[in-house]
Amino acid sequence: MNPSAPFSVATAEGFDADTLVATLAARLIPPAHGEALGFLYVTDALARQLPDLLAQLREATGVQRWTGSVGVALCATGREIYDGPAAVAMVGGFPEGSTQLLPLLSDGTAPLQELLERWPAPDPARFGVLHADPGNPRTPELIEQAGGSTGIFCVGGLTSSQAEDLQIAGEVTRGGVSGVLFSEAVEVVTAHTQGCTPIGPAHRITRATQNVLVQLDGRPALDVFEEDIGEVLARDLQRAGGFIVAAFPVPGSDTRDYLVRNLVAVDTGQRLVAVGDRVTEGDRIMFCRRDPNAAMDDLRRMLADLRHRAPGGARGALYFSCLGRGRHQFGEDSRELRTISEELGDIPLVGFFANGEIFHNRLYGYTGVLTLFL
Repeated sequence: MNPSAPFSVATAEGFDADTLVATLAARLIPPAHGEALGFLYVTDALARQLPDLLAQLREATGVQRWTGSVGVALCATGREIYDGPAAVAMVGGFPEGSTQLLPLLSDGTAPLQELLERWPAPDPARFGVLHADPGNPRTPELIEQAGGSTGIFCVGGLTSSQAEDLQIAGEVTRGGVSGVLFSEAVEVVTAHTQGCTPIGPAHRITRATQNVLVQLDGRPALDVFEEDIGEVLARDLQRAGGFIVAAFPVPGSDTRDYLVRNLVAVDTGQRLVAVGDRVTEGDRIMFCRRDPNAAMDDLRRMLADLRHRAPGGARGALYFSCLGRGRHQFGEDSRELRTISEELGDIPLVGFFANGEIFHNRLYGYTGVLTLFL
């Protein structure tokens, strides 16, 4: 196949399945060589129509293998799509035998191990795109296991929906982690960008229960929190909860990477702070603020890095951004997706705004994860 052949991409809006499929199929061009793979993302307004849309799209394009998810909002080349029924789709060509759809992992990784045992030689699986159900309590563990025990570098996003949390892995599925794996014959570069900025030092969790911080550095957790956020916000903790979050430094990271989790509650009487994940005594934690200007600077930093790593450009791209980003952080004019196009050009791109983002087999929050297929 021609490794420089760009992917084809299409968007369509509306409720009528026939019209949606016709619009998408008219712009999607199956590859002339290699094996075809399609990516399909729809807004949650179309969740119940997804099985029918997928079946019709297969017939109309001739592309049989698809992966994707439902999102409350979608990403397209230079555009963010909100508040209505819409679909974005991308089709690309890959070397024969280099891609395998990952069946649903709901309570363990046995299906993944079986897939890897059948993986065609000689190129092993090295990269994965995952879509995951936020309603499965084992989802973070499954994401970590999918990559950590196999050496596969996984990216992706958690389904976001006000209707049904559906994914596509060949067929429409739900309830766990699914997606597609790529062999080392598929060239990719990927990176992530943070949407929050640390406002204080990292602290040691010295006492905790489940998701509740009792003591940090041997002091009441809320005392430490109030010192970090400052006197003004400390007088209005409800307001602080709107844009202050907790962050857990990634051990061994040479880029000072961290995983963000929301604050859930504070107890001013017992001086406790609850966060949106289980915590472990001995771990480190810091507090961050959501900062649009710093987030835009970091987005541009990420894009400059990818531009340097992919000097020849990209055939296609996937972008998974947090629900708290997009118009909620950068404004109503698709600034986040327009910035990607301004920095990298109008490469074919699809994705969605996720309920959590996956990068290097970890579950993030308030980040953007961009993958370029070279």
